[in-house]
Amino acid sequence: MEQGTAEQEPLARAWVPAQAGPAALRRHSVRGQVLAALRHALVGGELTPGEVYSAPALAERYGVSATPVREAMQQLAGEGAVEVVPNRGFRVAERSSRDLAELAEVRAMLEVPAIVRLARALPPERWETLRPLAAAGVSAAARGDRVGYAEADHAFHDALISLTGNRRLTEVTGDLLRRAQWPAAGGSRLRTAELLADASEHTALLDALIAQEYAVVERIAREHVSATRHPH
Repeated sequence: MEQGTAEQEPLARAWVPAQAGPAALRRHSVRGQVLAALRHALVGGELTPGEVYSAPALAERYGVSATPVREAMQQLAGEGAVEVVPNRGFRVAERSSRDLAELAEVRAMLEVPAIVRLARALPPERWETLRPLAAAGVSAAARGDRVGYAEADHAFHDALISLTGNRRLTEVTGDLLRRAQWPAAGGSRLRTAELLADASEHTALLDALIAQEYAVVERIAREHVSATRHPH
């Protein structure tokens, strides 16, 4: 049974106190590595929407015990990436076009005004510091590396929104982006050209920010998070 067996441990134990010993630190590290691997598998399409995966099977796949897998999957369940299936494991959530549209709408409501305010508040040279992050996205997209691009995309948006100084806003928009990056049920994988088109919008946004073209900044930012243009 995936839930409530003697083997399962409380999620609270995944927290590592300040004075945790080496064993606790190693366990926390393993859980974090498994969580990262599962997120990569979700973004890369290795875990199929609608399919059920058991913790023991995934544990064997990653060469770890079932406990850190269960803990990582419980966190993903809290994020809406998977659903708990009693006695079987975890089902990868199936997202509809409406789900994607609603995510895009909320992202636009939060990110676009924040970016426009930053455009008017920060000097043009400040935006040059984000060039390496935009370039990393283009590089991953050119390789057709969906997982690598998702990481670069997240890093770019995180750095951008963090310039507001609002930690809660950065946390919320980062969570929304991560949810938007998961593939929809029955959706096809992005082609390299589509990844490149998406990545190029980061560069175009920086160009507009540096040029202080505020109307262009708003248009690019809004289009970039549009579910009608991009699966993420």
